[in-house]
Amino acid sequence: MDHRPRASTDPTLLTGHAYRDDRPLAARQNLYAYQRPRFDLPGLVLEHVGDRDGVWVDVGCGNGRYLDRIRAGRPRSHVVGVDLSASLLRGVPGPVVCADAVHLPVRTGTADVVLTMHMLYHVPDPAQAAAEAARVLKSNGVLVASTNARDDKAELDQWWSQAAGTVLGTGRGPRRVKLSDHFPLDEAPQVLGRYFNDVTVTDLHGRIEVDSPGPLLAHYASYQAWADQAGVPFDQTLAQLEKDLRVRAEQGPLTVTTHQGLVVARGPRTP
Repeated sequence: MDHRPRASTDPTLLTGHAYRDDRPLAARQNLYAYQRPRFDLPGLVLEHVGDRDGVWVDVGCGNGRYLDRIRAGRPRSHVVGVDLSASLLRGVPGPVVCADAVHLPVRTGTADVVLTMHMLYHVPDPAQAAAEAARVLKSNGVLVASTNARDDKAELDQWWSQAAGTVLGTGRGPRRVKLSDHFPLDEAPQVLGRYFNDVTVTDLHGRIEVDSPGPLLAHYASYQAWADQAGVPFDQTLAQLEKDLRVRAEQGPLTVTTHQGLVVARGPRTP
């Protein structure tokens, strides 16, 4: 398998542009405020892990939304945030450390829980990050990951392709950049199963409904860092999308179907 850096995994692009601050990430996170049912992912993590304290490592902690909840829910635990973007970590309460998911500054067999929430698709080789998580976990430790399925937000794919086709004059244009395609829910059990004895998946299906295009356009715009890989003039396509979605919104709410998942891996295998 070719694990050379791609658009979604290039560390220079990720730290220097895509996650230089939390605005693009927040735009993607905020779209889920319009989802029904609303899934409390940090709450689900606490539920699936159970009454487990000790050392928690949130790998790819980003703007710290999970850290706050985990620390509140497990006050006796030592919860550490890890992210590749030093600038993103500046506003995150410590302890936090800037590090790579495949080179964690954690001693072997010392962590009780490792979180990799919506971030393994940013690692050139997600399996390598899974192996590193297995290394730092205790023999009864737990890895919790989350990602999107291949059919997640299919409507956003369709609308982008139509707008891109209009801009290019081809009828239908390239598909939008989907970060999770590098580690989709469909493949997560197979990847994690190489390093853990027990892997379970909880599928989370929902619907996002908005009355105006604003939240959807903010979500699309958050992919500006990957504009060069879009295969179409990015700003022109966004402008065309705004026109298209405003017309659609006149006919009723704009609806997007979502399909995420929580993957819980227990019992790291000894190398």
